[in-house]
Amino acid sequence: MAEIEGTVRPGFEPVRETFAAVADGAAQLVVYHRGERVVDVRTDLDGDALLGAYSATKGAAHLVVALLVQDGVLDLDQRVRHYWPEFAADVTLRELLAHRAGLVGSDEGFPRADLADDRIVAERLARQRPFWRPGSAFGYHALVVGALSGEVVRRATGRTIQEHFACRVRDPYTVDFHLGLPAELEPRFVSAQPMLQAPERRIPLPAANSLSGIAFNRHHPDGPEVWELPNFPEIRRLGSASFGGVASARGLARMYAAAISSLDGEPPLLKPEIAAEFAQIQSIGHDVVLGEHKAFGVGFHAMSERYPELGQGSFGHSGAGGQQAFADPRNGIAYGYTRRRVPFPAAAAPENEPLIKALYSALRAVESRP
Repeated sequence: MAEIEGTVRPGFEPVRETFAAVADGAAQLVVYHRGERVVDVRTDLDGDALLGAYSATKGAAHLVVALLVQDGVLDLDQRVRHYWPEFAADVTLRELLAHRAGLVGSDEGFPRADLADDRIVAERLARQRPFWRPGSAFGYHALVVGALSGEVVRRATGRTIQEHFACRVRDPYTVDFHLGLPAELEPRFVSAQPMLQAPERRIPLPAANSLSGIAFNRHHPDGPEVWELPNFPEIRRLGSASFGGVASARGLARMYAAAISSLDGEPPLLKPEIAAEFAQIQSIGHDVVLGEHKAFGVGFHAMSERYPELGQGSFGHSGAGGQQAFADPRNGIAYGYTRRRVPFPAAAAPENEPLIKALYSALRAVESRP
């Protein structure tokens, strides 16, 4: 068993025990319950260590979109070209955020420096021919959806998603999640480590020019492997809204706690009806990029489809580095997990399943006490 540091509130000791049993190398786990931090444990990492968030970044980006919808600045059922006239695909903002636009990448692909810059990605994709008829199917826009939604935000408000996140979420709620890592915080960054595939577990990758290959930019000679992305300084500095965030598990969990709970005397960021709308399933079934069953809300994963312990209306986003982060408004839970070694295959790490089961078992026991 791993040697664990950190604390848990009384009643949540089984979560710590499960973490000790399943943690795969350096990892962090933080949980809030109704605005109070009840789990904060780690192994082989400082609690303030910052790691690449990968696609958990999309949760931060689309929390900004949810706030702007709540403000009445954005309308999910408005056509994207209403905000962004150069955008050629005929889709609504809702369809774009549900991965239905067919704009998973560009024909030529992106060199690393361009992929890091949301403005360049958005400009290229505005005139890209969709890879399926928009709205007819869905497929994970893994490396680009944040650039697309971010350009809508910039056109509607004059400010980037990264700027909105800093002033509305990160700074007022002291959320340790950065879309654009300042130079002074670089010493806290811990680089990602790849997990080597055992020979008997090797699986063939999709062809570089397949739909999946294009979505993950494998068809460009300067396209890095997904696991490498946060290790490049320009990725961390620019903070792509699709994959470029840097966070601790404390930051992941606190962001979702702020979204749904009163935190340090501040009201929740999201009204219940907005949280429910963004959690509502928009796309479910066969994902044509990933080739597997998926369920997406509005910019978020529909989390209870993956983890049945969660309440209906849970929303969040995982990351290729093993990250998992979500809010469960019905149970008042906000969860953040991250690890240093990238799992194989790159996705939410398998240890999240026993951790979440242990968490909800402990929660039921705590709430059943007189």
